Order: sequence, then C-alpha cells, then structure tokens
Amino acid sequence: MSLGFEYPCLLMGTALALLVCAVGSRFFRDRYRVRIPLGPPGGVPFQPPQGLRWFTRLLRGLECVGISLLFIAAAGPVRISTETVWLNRGADIIFVVDVSPSMAARDMENQNRFDTARELIRAFALSRPADALGLVAVGNDAALLLPPTIDRRSLFARLETLHIGELGDGTALGMGLALGALHLKDSAAPRKSVILITDGENNAGNLHPETAAALLPEQAVSLWVIGVGSGGEVPIDYVDPFTKVRRSGAFDSRFDPETLKAIAQKGEGVYIGAPTAAAFTQAFTRIHEAELVIGRQETHLKVQGQEKYPIIVALGCLGLGGLIRRYGGRSWV
Repeated sequence: MSLGFEYPCLLMGTALALLVCAVGSRFFRDRYRVRIPLGPPGGVPFQPPQGLRWFTRLLRGLECVGISLLFIAAAGPVRISTETVWLNRGADIIFVVDVSPSMAARDMENQNRFDTARELIRAFALSRPADALGLVAVGNDAALLLPPTIDRRSLFARLETLHIGELGDGTALGMGLALGALHLKDSAAPRKSVILITDGENNAGNLHPETAAALLPEQAVSLWVIGVGSGGEVPIDYVDPFTKVRRSGAFDSRFDPETLKAIAQKGEGVYIGAPTAAAFTQAFTRIHEAELVIGRQETHLKVQGQEKYPIIVALGCLGLGGLIRRYGGRSWV
C-alpha cells in the first residue's frame, strides 16, 4: 500500500506559492510598516495586552494549516493498493486435528505435538492462498470449528483459540473423519482432501474410523493420515481448559502406527509417520506437492480517494480559528 496524488503538479505549485508568500511577507513587512507611537508625550507608551502575540500566532497557524490542507485535498490524495484476484478455484481441504491431552507431549524439538501442528497448518495456509481450508477438532467427540474458507484471518483466529483437552480426554477419530466427509460431499473443487493429524488410537465416538474413512473415496476425497510422535515415555505439560490446573510429568506414549495405516488404507489414502518435527514438516511438504492446484491470478490496482480526511481537518482548523477570532478576542479588550 502507498500514498500518492492525482495532481502532484498542483501540490508542488501550491507549496511553492505558500513559500513565496511567507518569504515575501517577512521581507516586505518592515519596509512598508508605519510606526505610530501611542500614549501621552513623554509618558509610558502603549503596551499591547500580555500574550497577544501568541494569540495572533495561534490564529495565523490555524488558518495556514487549514488553507494548506485544502490545497492538499485539491491535489487529490489517493491510497494505492494491489488486490489479487484468483481466476480459478483451488482445493478444498479439511484438517482433522486431534486435541486430546496426549498431543501436549513435548517430543517435537522441545515443542509439543499440538503447537507444532498449528504452526505447520498456518504455514500451509499461507503458501496456498487460493485453497479453501476447514478445521475439525477431535476429542471425546468431534466438532466442526470452521468450514472450508479462504478467509485466513478466521482460520488463524480459530487455531489460536483452540486448546488441548477442550473436547475431553478421548479420541473420536471416526467422528472427525465423518465430519470431514460430510462437509466435502457437495464441494465442486478440483481437488478435495481430508488431512487427519493424530497421535493416538480411536477410543471414543460411536463410529469406527475405518467405516468413516471408506466414505471418502466414494466422494472423490483424498485422505492423508499423519501419525505424530513416537512410543515410550515423553514429557508432557499443558493446562486443563476446564479446571485451569497445570498438568505435567511423563506420559507413556502408546503410539500405534498400524491402526493409523489401516485407516489410511481403508480410505485409499496415504499414511505418513512423523516421529520428529523434521518429519512432520516433510509430511506437510509432501501433501502440498501432491494436492497442488495450479492457480491463475490477476493483480488489480486499487485506488481509493482520501481527500475527505484533509478537508475535515481543514474545516476544523478554519472553524476553530473563526470561533477564536469572534469570541476569544473579547478577553483582550
């Protein structure tokens, strides 16, 4: 975004004229001034009220500022920005994110699994502005947090307010996959995908994840399953969103990749293991390359007039100067 003027020559001419007037008035002021002494001969000369000089300077300053702003408004100030318009539709992608307490395990280069997933989703969203991205959270149940949208502010805001454990301690993977399938069923996007990010096995909900995964190929939706973390004891640290109690210690991670591989196979999808932060990043890179939709775009120049702002300020300065001249001068009489 930048600022400019439609008639810059008018602005420069006005500035030059004001400069000439200012210099000329200072140069000729004393040359043609007639001094008339006031007061009785030999007595104390007339003294203007104390502070009158500052009073007149204030009036002149307000009037000069007001007139200058009117000339600036006449020069046509504009705000210039560019706007990208996509000429074709991108992919529709729904992230199904596990928010059970085990996602607080800190085995992603001293960061927990959940925060790493959020960062990678943000980076993925910024790299694919034409795609509509949605968000489903999985705990004891599953909830659609955001339907597929290109509004990145809404996506980032919802990611920011999402907390570990806000849907309970369970992991209803089947419900999460079913929600993803439901909200992509009528999509006309050239590519449709569900990306499941989890570190656990299905232990909640009334729908088996393999049954839900089988719905996706019928709707031409591709499935990606990212298994985050590894087995063994892992440090864990998070704040329970309901009790506000901090929970920390060692977590016995019973990561079962075979269950997740079976879900991916049932949905004719791909399973990717992500035991480290680097592997997690590579998983997103692989998905980005596989689900890429070549976008066509145009860049439009957007010009918005800004003359109302200097006009408002100018009228305020001139109006205030007029009020001071009319009523404020009485205090000097």
